[in-house]
Amino acid sequence: MSSPATPPAATAPVLSLRGVSKYFGGVRALAGVDLDVHPHEVLGVVGDNGAGKSTLAGVIAGVFRPDEGQILLDGRPVVLDSPATARGWGIAAVFQDLALCDNLDVVENLFLGHEPTRGGFLDEIAMEREAWRLLGQLATSVPSVRLPVRALSGGQRQVVAVARALLGSPRVVVLDEPTAALGIRQTAEVLNLVERLRERGHAVVLISHQAADLQAVADRFVVLRLGRVGGELDAADAGYEDLLAAMTGASRPGGREPR
Repeated sequence: MSSPATPPAATAPVLSLRGVSKYFGGVRALAGVDLDVHPHEVLGVVGDNGAGKSTLAGVIAGVFRPDEGQILLDGRPVVLDSPATARGWGIAAVFQDLALCDNLDVVENLFLGHEPTRGGFLDEIAMEREAWRLLGQLATSVPSVRLPVRALSGGQRQVVAVARALLGSPRVVVLDEPTAALGIRQTAEVLNLVERLRERGHAVVLISHQAADLQAVADRFVVLRLGRVGGELDAADAGYEDLLAAMTGASRPGGREPR
C-alpha cells in the first residue's frame, strides 16, 4: 500500500473533536472523545462491538448531535445538527447499509434526489458524464454506469456509495465498516479506494473492527473502548498486538501502555 503524498504532520487538522460525549437515555455511547484528522490522512478508528464506533461516525456526519464537547473544522467550532449541515461543511459519510437502491442503475443512485435538469427534462448526458468522471477518479472496476446496482459486487457497491458521497467535493470522508461482510478480493478493492481518497487530499476517517484492514492503509489509529479513546498509535510504530492491547485495555508488549 502507498504512503500519503503529503505527511499529515505537516498540515493542520481539518476536523477535530474535543471532549465529545453522546448519551442515549442512561447509556453513554461516547465519553470525552478527542481526535484530529488531517488532509491526505487515513485515520483508522478501531474497536470491538459496542465500543462506540458507529455513534462516532454518526456524530461526525451530523446524524447525532453530541451532548457534550465540540466539533471543530479548521480550528473553528461548528454545529452539525443534520447530515445536510455536515455536507454543507464538507463532511460526507458512507454507512454500513450504503443506502443504495438495488433496482436503480449506477447513475440513478448517484443523483437520486438531486437530478440535474435541462429544459425541464433530466439531463441524462450530464449525469452520465459526471458519473464516469467520479468513478474514474476512484479507479473503479464498475463496467457500466447503466448497470443496476443489484448486478454489482460488494466492492463495486462500496465504490458507488463513495462516489455518491464525493458529489460536492467533501474535505472529510467517513467510512463506517466498509469491508464488513466482503470477501478478500472485494476488501482489497475497497482498501485501494481508501488510498485513492487519501491521494486526492481527502481526510478519511476509516472505522472498522477489522484491525488488519486498518493496518493496510491507516496512517494513525484511534482505539475506542467502551465509548472512550483507549489509545492513539502511529501506524509506523503499532503492530497488531498493540492494537489488540489498546482494544482490550491490556498492557502493550514489553509492558508499554498505549498513549
